[in-house]
Amino acid sequence: MKMEQELTRRKFLEKMAPATLSLLVGSELMKPGYALANKPDPAFSGSVGTSEKKFVPVMITPFTASLKIDYDKVSRIIDFYLAAGAKGFFANCLSSEMYFMNDQERIDLTRHVVKYVNGKVPVVSTGSFGDSIASKALFAKKIHDTGADGVILISSHFAEKNQSDAVLMENLEKFFALTGDIRLGTYECPSPYKRIISPEVFKFLVSNKNMIYHKDTTEDLKAIEGKLVISNGTQMEFYNAHAATALKSLQKGGKGMSPISGNFYPEIHTWLCKNANNPAKSEDANWIQAEIARMEPLISIPYPLSSKYFLKKRGLPIELVCRAKSKVVSPEQQQTLDYAHSVFLGWCDRLHIKTVKG
Repeated sequence: MKMEQELTRRKFLEKMAPATLSLLVGSELMKPGYALANKPDPAFSGSVGTSEKKFVPVMITPFTASLKIDYDKVSRIIDFYLAAGAKGFFANCLSSEMYFMNDQERIDLTRHVVKYVNGKVPVVSTGSFGDSIASKALFAKKIHDTGADGVILISSHFAEKNQSDAVLMENLEKFFALTGDIRLGTYECPSPYKRIISPEVFKFLVSNKNMIYHKDTTEDLKAIEGKLVISNGTQMEFYNAHAATALKSLQKGGKGMSPISGNFYPEIHTWLCKNANNPAKSEDANWIQAEIARMEPLISIPYPLSSKYFLKKRGLPIELVCRAKSKVVSPEQQQTLDYAHSVFLGWCDRLHIKTVKG
């Protein structure tokens, strides 16, 4: 009954959308051709019913020594990800240091990734920045206009920590009414606070056909399985950010993986996505799953700088600088990352994986 009431309210808001738009954001979203400009068949929802699993990296951002975005190195990293088997990109995310960028940089970074990828694989980008629902909708349109295949909404951007799921859904309804047919996704980002999407909210999201993407940070297999029951067979693609539950989520119907360790050894995640349901590779799949879970805590400090150190060790000419709080890789952490690199090479030997040269 409660869910029916929520959906009824949403239909009402959709009918009221034109008036709401004119009151809140003027004519910006009502320009001729706005709805037609949306992609009718976004790549992330174009493979419903297929068994392909995808590694989608949460992209890091290379900076120059003066902390400007180094777009040449962004392109170099894209080539590296693609060569390692990436099937999509999440640009302008937490790993990208999006909270340390202004709006124009977020837009410019997304546009560069979309343009450079040039349709090879789909690209999504965070678009829920703004002080109000109306301003979030305007920013989402700007991210959409870069050509991104999906605009990602941070779950904690739509309700305060002490507010209920009812408030969260009401605010999302208002946002949906303002963004028309823009293809959307959700991300349980740890910042500004980590808001896990409940089953009720997830059902509400999946019922919206524009919701095509979900990046999950639940870290709880039962909760993941519950979401997969809801999303399987729908347009919503489920990507797990938690390395320790990666294999199980893939086997239960998850569409792919987006862990931070993809910024260290993407080839491993590509291999796991390809072989998660291969009976002939089950022993190796279980083994590498245990290995990446064991390694995750070691490589996470001080992330994302640790990933830049690792990738530089792999041959990518990127500066060891971040705008985020982590400024230096200590000698102890360098030793840990050097160890992780040697372990990674051992994984590749066992699994017969050819490593990508930076």
